[in-house]
Amino acid sequence: MSRVKTLQHLFKRYRRPGDIVFAWFAFLVSVFLLSQIMDQTAWKAGNKLFAQPRFWPAVSLGGMAFFAGLHLLGSACSERIHGRWKEVWLWICALEYAVWFIAYASAVPYAGYLLSTIVFAVALTLRAGYRSPRIVLSAALAAVVIVVLFKTLLQVNLPSGLIYEHLPGGVRQIMLTYF
Repeated sequence: MSRVKTLQHLFKRYRRPGDIVFAWFAFLVSVFLLSQIMDQTAWKAGNKLFAQPRFWPAVSLGGMAFFAGLHLLGSACSERIHGRWKEVWLWICALEYAVWFIAYASAVPYAGYLLSTIVFAVALTLRAGYRSPRIVLSAALAAVVIVVLFKTLLQVNLPSGLIYEHLPGGVRQIMLTYF
């Protein structure tokens, strides 16, 4: 036991709450991906080993599975730390922002880049707990500045949105061009 504490002190590797859950997840995902290598890649007859389309993905996934297994072994041999499920719940809660992004990306083709960006910037500001009118207005203004910078200065071609089809001719053209 004293040797383990010495190695942990030497490498500054201390177990954290949720470490065993992460280790199992990484190991299972890497083994699953490695099991799919035969169906998802090809082996071309006549090519050298290093030029095979399957070789480098297999090497990387094999390394991922091997090191995930070592991480799992190290986590299993370490002492248990309380708070594992609280930590896992924090990870799950962070997925909320992925859902926000998917909703935003889904709204842009319908509501347009400008309106979607303003609505989601304000909604996320409110979701983060900021209620001051000055902060909410700043979020909306930042959204407008971002849209103008992306569309004019950076000339990023983004979808205009179906809502722009219902605008009058001149306003529609300005919105399609700049917003």
